[in-house]
Amino acid sequence: MSLPKPFVSIENVVASASVDQRINLMEITRRFPDTEYHPEKFPGLVFRLGSPKTATLVFSSGKFVCTGAKSEKQSILAVKTVVDNLRKGGIKISNEPEITVQNIVASVNLGSKIHLEPAARAMPRSMYEPEQFPGLIHRMMDPKAVMLLFASGKLVCAGTKKESEVYRAVHNLGIMLQEKRLIAN
Repeated sequence: MSLPKPFVSIENVVASASVDQRINLMEITRRFPDTEYHPEKFPGLVFRLGSPKTATLVFSSGKFVCTGAKSEKQSILAVKTVVDNLRKGGIKISNEPEITVQNIVASVNLGSKIHLEPAARAMPRSMYEPEQFPGLIHRMMDPKAVMLLFASGKLVCAGTKKESEVYRAVHNLGIMLQEKRLIAN
């Protein structure tokens, strides 16, 4: 039996960045009233974009964390857009942001049910405690990823830093599930 091509959807890309300088967050809130900044609750300012639809945390240290992007390209574009908007709004930022993708989360539908009990026994670095959590947690080494497997055939892949690693992780997992006969016909 061959596995149908899995449907993979990138749900969230988290990227960090630094402009290697101090930033005055109070000045940003004055110039950009739509930003959210509550220093008594959290030290970062939230700068939201409509396109790409993201939220970027801006810290006074000059560090940024962007969430919500649906691709590596979108996350990089979002950080650059925030920096450009800040500059256009009169915030002095001398350096270009150094951007690093930290985590990609994807949802996957294999299109076939998975036998979780035997999978927990057959797959190394796996944990399955259905009374605690309904999915099997599998820690993949190559590529480095954490896969959450559900009996429905749906998966969550987290921990990769490149979209290509998501697809490789899903492919490798599909092969392992097939070889060990852990997929329902």
